[in-house]
Amino acid sequence: MDNTTAPANPASTFVATHAANATFERGLRSFFEYRDLGIKSATEGRVVAHVIRAAGGAEFSSQPHLHRTSFQLVYILKGWIEFEYEGQGAVRLEAGSCVYQPPGIRHRELGHSEDVEMLEVVMPGEFPTELVDSVQA
Repeated sequence: MDNTTAPANPASTFVATHAANATFERGLRSFFEYRDLGIKSATEGRVVAHVIRAAGGAEFSSQPHLHRTSFQLVYILKGWIEFEYEGQGAVRLEAGSCVYQPPGIRHRELGHSEDVEMLEVVMPGEFPTELVDSVQA
């Protein structure tokens, strides 16, 4: 039995975005720029997808935190980034690396290359981020 709910008019939620006319904006982290891929609007907020890249001239800082999500995936398109994850330690991700961050996992960024670029897909489209004292619970 298929419990999938399809929109009344699938063509009304179709979205395609292209790098040629992409715009990036500062977002959650001041040292990153975010390119919205239009998925949040197309899914009525159920999913958000964006490309994240390093923002020139912004000083890096990292506070341990967690996200209240049901799904979070990060795929590295270019460069590298290193995180510290609760129960995992330091994890370096390079171009072609992918990480699934379980809901509520504590983590912090340790550093990234000047050319880092990554795809992030998160459910739900709006989610709270909570600062914590330490990566380890």
